[in-house]
Amino acid sequence: MAKPSAIYLTLPIDYPAEKRERLLRRYGIKPGNISRTWEADGFVLYLLKRGLVPKVPPEWIPDERRRHRIRRIHDYIEEYRQLIELEREAERRSRIEEIKRFSGRELESFGRAILGLRGRRAGTLFDLHLVRYGRDRRIETEISGGDIVLVSRGEPLKSDLSATVMGVGRNYIELAFSQVPPKWALKEEVRLDLFVNDVTFKRMEKNLESMRHLPDPYRRLRDIVLELEPCGEAPMAKIEEVEGLNEPQLEALRRSLGMEELFLIHGPPGTGKTTTLTRVIQAHASKGMHILATADSNVAVDNLLEKLAGDGDLRLIRVGHPARIDSSLERFSLMRQLTEAPEYQEIRELQRQAETAARERARYSKPTPARLRGMSRDRVLKLAKEGRSSRGVSAETIRSMARWIEEDSKTEEAFERLRSLESATISRLLEAADVVLATNSMVGSDALEGMSFDLAVVDEGSQQIEPSTLLPLLRAPRGVLAGDHRQLPPTVLSDLEILKRSLFERLISRKLVPATMLRVQYRMHETIMDFPNRLMYDGALVADPSVARRTLPVEKPPEDPCLDPSFPVVFADTSEMEASEHLPERSTSYENPTEAGHLLRWVTELVACGIAPAQIGIITPYLAQVKLLRRLLEEFPDVEVKSVDGFQGREKEVILISFVRSNLAQSVGFVSDPRRLNVAMTRARSKLLMIGDRSTLEPNEPFGKLFEWLESREDARIIKLGTTEQLRNRATE
Repeated sequence: MAKPSAIYLTLPIDYPAEKRERLLRRYGIKPGNISRTWEADGFVLYLLKRGLVPKVPPEWIPDERRRHRIRRIHDYIEEYRQLIELEREAERRSRIEEIKRFSGRELESFGRAILGLRGRRAGTLFDLHLVRYGRDRRIETEISGGDIVLVSRGEPLKSDLSATVMGVGRNYIELAFSQVPPKWALKEEVRLDLFVNDVTFKRMEKNLESMRHLPDPYRRLRDIVLELEPCGEAPMAKIEEVEGLNEPQLEALRRSLGMEELFLIHGPPGTGKTTTLTRVIQAHASKGMHILATADSNVAVDNLLEKLAGDGDLRLIRVGHPARIDSSLERFSLMRQLTEAPEYQEIRELQRQAETAARERARYSKPTPARLRGMSRDRVLKLAKEGRSSRGVSAETIRSMARWIEEDSKTEEAFERLRSLESATISRLLEAADVVLATNSMVGSDALEGMSFDLAVVDEGSQQIEPSTLLPLLRAPRGVLAGDHRQLPPTVLSDLEILKRSLFERLISRKLVPATMLRVQYRMHETIMDFPNRLMYDGALVADPSVARRTLPVEKPPEDPCLDPSFPVVFADTSEMEASEHLPERSTSYENPTEAGHLLRWVTELVACGIAPAQIGIITPYLAQVKLLRRLLEEFPDVEVKSVDGFQGREKEVILISFVRSNLAQSVGFVSDPRRLNVAMTRARSKLLMIGDRSTLEPNEPFGKLFEWLESREDARIIKLGTTEQLRNRATE
């Protein structure tokens, strides 16, 4: 006998819960009869327990399409809300465990804390209070501008004082506090610890919830993202030739203008993705569109802003914390434009009045529960008028509390007038802008609350978790996403595979949305391009003639064959020398002193041959090796030493890569990730020099393919290094 089919019912969400319950009871449906509920698109969907077949109005019974839509939207929101919470907890737990596990000195050696600082006021920036903390010793740290730090007397987990890093110098760090910092933060020795920014998680959660009942026309884009509706085509709009764009870039521009809802731009390394996005934004803005342009990182947003700033006709506003905006672009910041608005003097006067009212209120006793002893505020005012005491509270205290209540009303009124004018002014400025630029997270800020746009343009699409991309994407009926899913994925601490797959990757891999791949690269010598091109892009990339044969611009020929300009790609093999990896005490990160010694020698010779230190970059996968190299290269502070993550989107004339791993087990860990290798190799313009232990690396893909490729090229070399004990000794001193 066939099982009875499941019974689903729907009721409008705008019915109060009590009304929905009464309606259900009218037809014999009690709360206990309901197996599960979902909410989306203006309805509550009920699944009844098997066996119950009530006779309800036909309009209550949804068709299969509506059932599927409501369940898909609801389940997506709930799934990602849980994933965000797990990621937030993983990040928080990781940071707290790190602080608990290691001493302050150890955390400082890892670049995660700074000790022994004393502060002095450094003025104000808009409504932020700046403090410069310094010490005699040099500050070596991974903490950088825009990071959130805990400020403490030495016990960070007992502190609730946080600030945003404005900048880091040789022996100082400047912080921005949203409130006047306490006296101890200026008078006593303090410690700074890198901490978690919880705001972004909260904004993503709030945005997810907003997806549930989206109005038109934003619903359509959401449904495409959730694979509920097919995406429309992106035919090429007819436009005149655009100077400075190659054929794939022009195709991307034309298709973005002709798209119906959503379009993807796949930009491999050096193919001019940001340039193309800039032209896309300019073309849409010229049609009178109000555009939101975002990326996950402040650096990427500022890169877009810098390129757009060359177009003097565009009205641009950059929304974000001043500490996270490049100082050269500060004139575009919302805070700067607010100070130049006609309303600003009135805002300042209202701010002065509100602060005066708050100071006056502070002169009196705040009616805390302990003081009130169960009395209402109205009762306090009445007793004060009569000059009476009550419940053991003296008449004098009651009079003081009454004055506090009166002044509180004035204070709140003053702050409300201030907030109202400031909010209206900000809204006016944002509405008047052609392009509003912000990080994805800032789209969820109060400044952009409720604001909609004609087009959302999102860069770094492949480096963002889905909920981050949705923050800007759901603010417009049409969107352009740009990225490269063959480079680094989103950074995720919780090790949840679903979070590591970006929306960009899902859409382009499943061919759900029209896309154009940029194929002409303008960065690197064609030999440097060749292996990543074969490994990751099916050979689709071509080097523009302007860079195809670029060579190392040395003033005199280097003596070391590894630096020979006629070989753009070299692998220096340490397998025949003592070059073992080393795990420093109480560290989970590897270093390789022998490789570091060779890198120091090569940097020294490159500089002697006329290569500017700022045009040399060193990439290594391990933080311990980064720290060792920075210590060795103190005389070359302009040589950048970073992990792969720190170099994505960057380029240098010369890139040196230290793979670090060297062991009998032939274990390489995450170093074998092909996307990380792709990013590392494609940062170089004219010279790529890699160093590592071939015997350890080669058994692991993609290194097997790399060595096979190296041996097949006449303009690439594998050079075996001999025993160089002196180099190892120098690196370990």
